[in-house]
Amino acid sequence: MLPSEKPTPFLWGFRIYVAAFFVFLAAPLIAAGAFAFNDSLFPALPWQGFTLDWFFNDTEPKLGMFHDRRLLRGLYFSFVIAVFVSALSAFVGTTNAFLFVRGEFPAKNFFYILMVVPLVIPGVILGISILVLASNTANYAENAFDIELEFLRPGLFLVVLGQFSFITTITSLVITARLKKFDGAMEEAALNLGASRARVLRTITLPFLRPAMIASGIVAFLVSFENFNTTLFLVGSEAPLTITMYDRMAKVGSTPVLNAVSFFLMIGSGLLALISILVQRDKAVR
Repeated sequence: MLPSEKPTPFLWGFRIYVAAFFVFLAAPLIAAGAFAFNDSLFPALPWQGFTLDWFFNDTEPKLGMFHDRRLLRGLYFSFVIAVFVSALSAFVGTTNAFLFVRGEFPAKNFFYILMVVPLVIPGVILGISILVLASNTANYAENAFDIELEFLRPGLFLVVLGQFSFITTITSLVITARLKKFDGAMEEAALNLGASRARVLRTITLPFLRPAMIASGIVAFLVSFENFNTTLFLVGSEAPLTITMYDRMAKVGSTPVLNAVSFFLMIGSGLLALISILVQRDKAVR
């Protein structure tokens, strides 16, 4: 648009739509974060004053999140689960990328679609299906062979397995897209110069894939950390943060300490997302 031209009604409408869209996205987050600093026992107006008690206070009734053992325990379990899920998903996603980009085998397209299917299946269905399969397998082993497969009972292992079943699809798609952009001539040149395939993989191919592996791993970590639907059916006594917060809401109701946890998670998620962007941008600039 030239400097002398006036914005058309369509352009004004587009700007208003974009502004309203971002306000719609940001308003609930801003409200949730603001009430974490409200000096009140309830996350509601009117504003009672600024306080950090919901983060650092060590006494009731304003027990801060960093002194709430149950919330910290849930945060710890969420972190452990997310680390395992993201590491497994990044590793399997990388192997899937090589399999579907460079491998040739019958029904390749069918298996590729099969890999994507868990991403579109509702988390509730995944959770129930994995729970039923694991429980039936454990019951059969116990009844037929008198073997107790405790890891197939609700607990951390099943939670990791349930989240991994669909999060690995995300990492596979991201790393596959990156691998398709790779110039195979670099590998051929290195092989012609006498490098082994293992060395070529370690020094050329994997460094090229590293930004996608890190970015997809961060996405997997975030998706795992906030997952609720699948986790709800597979959790045992080691409840992650999402289940702990849900249980607190059901029994006690909403309190500002949950807003404090939400604010903490928003900041952490934002920092991880920024790291993911910087990792990919830095590689692209090079």
